[in-house]
Amino acid sequence: MSANSQALVHVLKAELRRAGITYGQLARELGLAESSVKRIFAKGDMTLARIDQVLAVLRLDFADLARQIALAAPSRQQLSLEQEQAVVADPKLLLTALSVLSHWTPEQIAATYALSRPQVAACLQALDRLGVVELRGQVGNRLGSRLGYRLKLDKTFRWRPGGPVMQYFRDKAMADFFAGDFAGPAELLMLVHGQVSAAAAERFDDRLQRLAQDFAQQHLADQGLPQHERRPFTLLVAQRSWMFAGLRRQLRATEPPG
Repeated sequence: MSANSQALVHVLKAELRRAGITYGQLARELGLAESSVKRIFAKGDMTLARIDQVLAVLRLDFADLARQIALAAPSRQQLSLEQEQAVVADPKLLLTALSVLSHWTPEQIAATYALSRPQVAACLQALDRLGVVELRGQVGNRLGSRLGYRLKLDKTFRWRPGGPVMQYFRDKAMADFFAGDFAGPAELLMLVHGQVSAAAAERFDDRLQRLAQDFAQQHLADQGLPQHERRPFTLLVAQRSWMFAGLRRQLRATEPPG
């Protein structure tokens, strides 16, 4: 059974359970033996006509089915190399991608940045084709009041380590970020070096990831506050098995066993 067929069967089974309809009841509605219905769902072998019959029993249409399949699709934890290259190649598309990762509405993007409404709509369409978002509502050269999107990225999403987006930020943003003195209100820069076990390092990695998720959740929670009560902050979370080159050069040479 293909992945698409599996998704179709999964959604139809869920809708049957939600409606309280058993295979036996569905079989009677379709004029089939219950064993035939079970075999159809087991193999995922359904013609469009058969799907239409099942939807009629469920009182759903194809649009409802497509929507449920999209919602059931697993979220991406990472983009492909080609997808990231496409995002970085267009500054407007990269800006829009970062905005949707922050769950901004199309109207917020157009009101905040020097992007016209048609440009935001075009960027959202491009992100839809790349699998970053699923557009909902009317899409055209203007941002209609009904235009929205569903982010198709998992909450654990990360840009590819060493990939096009991370390389872009190393080249274009890292120096700008560290140019500040981190002395302002609620600003902090700490560098802590030590030697710990691999198991302890894994635990710290998990805690740092939870911290980043907490920050992202707080961003969403504070979207309801007036604009003057919110300030842009950037949380940079990093951990690496590494020693500064200036220290490495001063390490005592290891004597060969004699």
